[in-house]
Amino acid sequence: MDLLIKNATIVNPGGPHHQEQRDIFVREGVIEAIEPEILLKDVHVLEGEHLHVSPGWMALGVQTGDPGLEQREDLRSAGEAAAAGGFTAMACQPNTKPAIHSKSEVLYIRNNTQQQPVACYPIGAVSRDCAGKDLTEMIDMHAAGALAFSDGKKPIQHSGLMMRAMQYVKAFDGLIINQPLDHDIAGDGQMHEGYTSTSLGMKGIPAIAEEIMVERDLHLLDYTGSRLHLANLSTAGAVEMVRRAKARGLRVTASVSAMNLAFDDTVLDGFDVNFKQMPPLRSKADMEALRQGLLDGTIDAITVNHVPLEEELKKVEFTYAQFGAIGLETLYSVCKTYLGDWLSDELFVEKTAIAPRRLLGLPAPALEKGQPAELTVFSPAQQWVYRQELGYSRSHNSPLFGKALAGKPIAIINRNLSFVNRHK
Repeated sequence: MDLLIKNATIVNPGGPHHQEQRDIFVREGVIEAIEPEILLKDVHVLEGEHLHVSPGWMALGVQTGDPGLEQREDLRSAGEAAAAGGFTAMACQPNTKPAIHSKSEVLYIRNNTQQQPVACYPIGAVSRDCAGKDLTEMIDMHAAGALAFSDGKKPIQHSGLMMRAMQYVKAFDGLIINQPLDHDIAGDGQMHEGYTSTSLGMKGIPAIAEEIMVERDLHLLDYTGSRLHLANLSTAGAVEMVRRAKARGLRVTASVSAMNLAFDDTVLDGFDVNFKQMPPLRSKADMEALRQGLLDGTIDAITVNHVPLEEELKKVEFTYAQFGAIGLETLYSVCKTYLGDWLSDELFVEKTAIAPRRLLGLPAPALEKGQPAELTVFSPAQQWVYRQELGYSRSHNSPLFGKALAGKPIAIINRNLSFVNRHK
């Protein structure tokens, strides 16, 4: 594949050519030249107004339905949605059927995604079937290619299991990922516990349901000396606990969903079931604390929190609707539209391209001459409308369909392949 990218601003924090306007020529999947101007004939050209290019982004928090629940999302549709969202890599959660709980499922994911431009990295389950009871053979999965271990959207409730998992992965300096929520406290809450839940007459999920598990996990981390990633934090208290833990030298990282950065619980006034997500959209004060945590480095990465669901699980009364929304195609646009200048493109690339790979032990793509081309091309200025009929995901549970959005991923280049976004 030969491709010439014309007149693009390079966003490469800590690397060469950062903030320079350059032409980039890719030949057979390798960056052959980065120059102020490159003139070539008979080559495919990618050009447009306000083009930017960065190392390829990586999507954290991706649920697919493959294997077993392919009607929600299969590996192909997830890869296409990720590519449309500007991602050249994604980490897939283990909540499939069967779960990714042995080397067989890990190899299934890896072997069935080799021919697409988005690299797919499986996250192995901590417990068999993600049921929170019996530990899996994490060493076998690690050897097969699992990057980290988690029960995905099922927080690990059993403290003894969590401790043993942390001890287990120390044998290979592995990483445990947990999305903190104490189910005994959260109960059958439907949204954040606060003024909005009270005014709507809805059962709330108190912040302490997250914070008590964050505190537990940090104590276990201190005891075991292992590595921990706290996924999709949503409360101010949780951010502060992680900030203190990092100051003490604990090996902890954290992430936040783009939706929790962009929206607070007041958007649920209209009972839009697609805003019913987990973690729940919290108060404005929580949202501001999450933003500050991202700015000061307490929170390492931004996640897509992509949870595809069948229509019959969402188009029901609010209390019966399942938690979750798709987010692969819209993460960048959510940040540009709803966060504005608060989140620079430089910081966005750090939190979506560099930090996710760092915490998972992967090298960041090198945007340099002679290196394999793993690039995201995007336009901060381009306006577009997110239309369901042009979407790539098999599921349609997004609150953003029909919305005019700012900032658009244009294309990706990876594995000697390219993908151009069809959204307009």
